[in-house]
Amino acid sequence: MKKDLLEVTIVGGSGYVGGELLRLLLRHPQVRINQVTSRKFAHLEVSLLHPNLRGITDLKFSGPDEVKPCDLIFLALPNGESMPGMEKWLSLSEKIIDLGADFRLKDAAEWQLWYGPEHMRPDLLPTFVYGLPEIYRQEIKSACYVAGPGCEAAVSIVCLFPFIKNKIIKSQPIIIDAKMSSSQAGSKASWASHHPERAGAIRSYKPTNHRHAAEIEQSLRPFSGDIVVGISATAVEMVRGILVTIHTFLDKEISEKEIRGILKKEYGNEPFIRIIKMNRGLYRYPEPKILLGTNFCDLGFELESRTSRLVIIGAIDNLVKGAAGNAVQCLNLMSGFPEETGLEFTGLHPV
Repeated sequence: MKKDLLEVTIVGGSGYVGGELLRLLLRHPQVRINQVTSRKFAHLEVSLLHPNLRGITDLKFSGPDEVKPCDLIFLALPNGESMPGMEKWLSLSEKIIDLGADFRLKDAAEWQLWYGPEHMRPDLLPTFVYGLPEIYRQEIKSACYVAGPGCEAAVSIVCLFPFIKNKIIKSQPIIIDAKMSSSQAGSKASWASHHPERAGAIRSYKPTNHRHAAEIEQSLRPFSGDIVVGISATAVEMVRGILVTIHTFLDKEISEKEIRGILKKEYGNEPFIRIIKMNRGLYRYPEPKILLGTNFCDLGFELESRTSRLVIIGAIDNLVKGAAGNAVQCLNLMSGFPEETGLEFTGLHPV
């Protein structure tokens, strides 16, 4: 007998991603939120941390030890914190969507290389499907365990996939210039997030060796075995959003019309990908500002024939398509719901 509502729990609901999950799921017609956990704020109203939800819900945070069985658990925990408790979460739900990095990489040695500590549950790595619907839709539909992508990785993979798959660009060098908003660092305060230090800043904080390169290469390696990407990350004065400008080099001569055809072939039926390349107006290329609160990924490009360079431009809201919205998209696929359910918000202009 099919249940009327899918009962879900959010573990780690006090952060920005947890708040976005709450915002989206409270309006999802086929979901009921059973519990939201926070160790620090247990038994306080969720609206204390997420004031946009005042009058929308009377939910209170539960302690992590108070979680009861449910249909699906979202793990919105910091990197490295899903692994220690995974046995418990597996015993409480048949389906899990982990928004942290713990199960994104299939190779435990590679995880240790990029994240430091030894992986605590390498036996579970093969059981998690990488949760990017635009590439792994069929696998997600039949999955019990899904690992959500990193925000910068998600937009970069979506941008690169059509061109790598169709052998349009060289597999190296690929250089990703990522402009990152402050919410990407999470809700925990730090010296770098202190207002006098962050305000007005355009700060290069990770010019090389960004850990999301591992996810990008892993996802695209089936289509180009020798792919190598380099990421340079820059913090900018923006609360939400990511803009990636990806510098690639053509593997063969191609026209702009042919590029549009490839994008239409790969993404023409995708509900959350929009091809943005206009000849007039202010918003001629993807721009994070107009994506705030939406699950869209806007993708554009510019061809420079003189240097055989194809510049690919992508924008998302890092908290939605880069995290919570993408996770709800995965929930819909795993549960047999229409993929857009709960994700219909179109954004605002002006903001």
